Amino acid sequence: MKLPIVAYGDPVLRRKATAIEPAEYPHIKQLCEDMFETMYAARGVGLAAPQVGLSMRLFVIDATPFDDDEPELKDFKKVFINACIEEESGEEWTFNEGCLSIPDIREDVSRKATIRISYYDENWHHHEETFSGMAARIIQHEYDHIEGKLFTDKLSPLRKRLLEKRLNDISRGIVNVDYKMKFPAVKKGR
Repeated sequence: MKLPIVAYGDPVLRRKATAIEPAEYPHIKQLCEDMFETMYAARGVGLAAPQVGLSMRLFVIDATPFDDDEPELKDFKKVFINACIEEESGEEWTFNEGCLSIPDIREDVSRKATIRISYYDENWHHHEETFSGMAARIIQHEYDHIEGKLFTDKLSPLRKRLLEKRLNDISRGIVNVDYKMKFPAVKKGR
């Protein structure tokens, strides 16, 4: 089932998400499937639970679209539950990022090249792994969402000011998207 993606300006995107327990979410696999379906329909490579209105420490990624540049990303599809980045290392590198909650805006963002992260998968198996390159970048971007941060937070104050009107328009639903979204500043019944 495709879920509506929450747009910039919704308070859920600014809240630090809470950890979850297996007993609380017996249908976690279905939620993950719905998030993947939603992400694919919007042509994304990652989606965090806050982006579908759920303040929980869960995100999904599929880095396969980048396998031309990084062959190890072929079929790189993962679920991250209660993730914790243990270490970020290496040189920072810049890449032009976008976000499904902030459509039509892409900006250059610098991030560390390598991360070490602990997390649970959809079967509640614990992992601690190291990722580099594009996989690390996508994970860091989605991890920011469960920490209540957006990629626009990493921009200079001047760049943020220049984007302010476009960001406000997005929160009011003044944006063209071909996927289902929920806009915080759009009043119901109008």
